[in-house]
Amino acid sequence: MSFLTSMSEGWQFALQLIIVLVCLFYGARKGGVALGLLGGIGLVILVFLFNVKPGNPSIAVMLTILAVVAASATLQASGGLDVMLQIAERLLRRNPKYVSILAPLVTFSLTILCGTGHVVYTMLPIIYDIAIKNNIRPERPMAASSVASQMGIIASPVSVAVVSLTAMLLAAEHPLANFDGYLQLLMITVPASLLGVLAIGIFSWFRGKDLDKDEAFQKFISVPENKEYVYGETATLLGKKLPRSYWVGMWIFLAAIVVVATLGAFEELRPSWQVGEKTTRLSMVNTIQIFMLLAGALIIIFTPTDANKISKNEVFRSGMIALVAVFGISWMADSMFAVHTPMMKEALGSVVQDYPWTYAIMLLLVSKFVNSQAAALAAFVPLALGIGVSPAVILAFAPACYGYYILPTYPSDLAAIQFDRSGTTRIGKFVINHSFIIPGLVGVFISCCFGYLFAKMHGYL
Repeated sequence: MSFLTSMSEGWQFALQLIIVLVCLFYGARKGGVALGLLGGIGLVILVFLFNVKPGNPSIAVMLTILAVVAASATLQASGGLDVMLQIAERLLRRNPKYVSILAPLVTFSLTILCGTGHVVYTMLPIIYDIAIKNNIRPERPMAASSVASQMGIIASPVSVAVVSLTAMLLAAEHPLANFDGYLQLLMITVPASLLGVLAIGIFSWFRGKDLDKDEAFQKFISVPENKEYVYGETATLLGKKLPRSYWVGMWIFLAAIVVVATLGAFEELRPSWQVGEKTTRLSMVNTIQIFMLLAGALIIIFTPTDANKISKNEVFRSGMIALVAVFGISWMADSMFAVHTPMMKEALGSVVQDYPWTYAIMLLLVSKFVNSQAAALAAFVPLALGIGVSPAVILAFAPACYGYYILPTYPSDLAAIQFDRSGTTRIGKFVINHSFIIPGLVGVFISCCFGYLFAKMHGYL
């Protein structure tokens, strides 16, 4: 295949980019672990046909995903997640009129606590039940809650996206002054994302027709069988007396999160070692891995959790899919972009420096391709740093790593459509005009605006 390697770098880059995009689109279309596995095809073509030296798979990111998912899946298997959901439901049912604002805040908070947006699945039927029983258009809280659950990832102290982005910013050739990492990142992403979620809730409160004015909905429920299907039986966790062991599991998990956050805020509490003349301190990546494994172990020891059920629940399954995606996609992307970084820096460096918002758009699109915030950051941030994007810009626009709401293919969006028996949460005739795209655009845009503002306030920009 010498004719491929004899092409100009521009032609090689164009062909390789097409190959990577084809793998991404086909993998996304197949769904599940296919997205990560398709990275293998891209790697074979890049390495054996274009003679590209393989990059480095994101081992630290993958191990962190594994540790967090194992702990979260253990929490679910122990029943501790049911306690969180019951508390959340109690809040929502006490304030049904404000479900369009409160529901996304609840799912956002659950993601921050658990480090994964997949906890939203159990909340969706409850949110639907509260909305429909109070004659509120279910699309309003359902779509908002699905989007908000994913926005919480970049604000979670135990999410892979936060840990990996912190590590990449600290390892930048010209790191930010006064940016020590973990806590400083959360000081930007938590308030910025929270304001974005509030904007989604306010927008959703007024979106779409009220049910009594929606001709299509009224026509549908005019059939008795359809009306019975739409209103159905009440989905609830209230009234259920949860065993004491469920509470123990929840408190162990939350305690681990508090410890991780504390160690992130006060790095002097982390162990350090003298290596030659240099002192190295336990990284936050390893800290999270250690304490997530510890949390899972303590839950198993102090609660009657069936360890065999841990690998069979939704949190574990979804997490393993994300793990494979990060492995295949980020490895393929790193291999291709590393070779062409000098060319891309010359072609794009000045554009991104003159128009920082173009970085956010590119990150948003990459996120859509890989359907993972951690994978998007692992694939794109090293490239961005390589072509001269300021770490301050990367920090300010961190919420732009969530872009997979653009097409309604993500599991939480599909679940929201499925749980909304009224049919108001839906995919439009032209696919792109679905229930999630405007809440997603509103939330990410507002979060990025405030992220930029907060980065300025902290003196990073």
